[in-house]
Amino acid sequence: MQTVAHSSGTIASRLLNWCAKAWEATVEGDVMGSLDDQALREIARDCCVTPDQLLQLAKAGPHAADEMIALMTALNIDPNEAAHAHAFQFRDMQITCSACTSKDRCRRDLARHAADQEYVHYCGNAEHLNGMRAEPELLIA
Repeated sequence: MQTVAHSSGTIASRLLNWCAKAWEATVEGDVMGSLDDQALREIARDCCVTPDQLLQLAKAGPHAADEMIALMTALNIDPNEAAHAHAFQFRDMQITCSACTSKDRCRRDLARHAADQEYVHYCGNAEHLNGMRAEPELLIA
């Protein structure tokens, strides 16, 4: 799993990175959009999501929920343990994160190490994250 990169590097390198991610997401969305309805339904069923959610996730790109992983780490939650202990909840949290409209704020808070104090004000996964913080076996040792 990849974590959120900090805003370092030149403007050109950041722009190129952004373009590469946008291109990757577009290609993923195009591939999923080219599937016939039956194949799309089967893949969605295998992933335990609806076909519409699957298309939305593909268009968002493979790193659309990186902020969730970074936020979990900032909250001292082990993402691997959480994914293992709460697989369906973890998947739902990734879906929520991938569609989030507060990503810029989240990234800023992560970059300035304030996410652990601020996420409750905007994160759609705040309730789940608070529950996980209360489970000692999910915390980073």
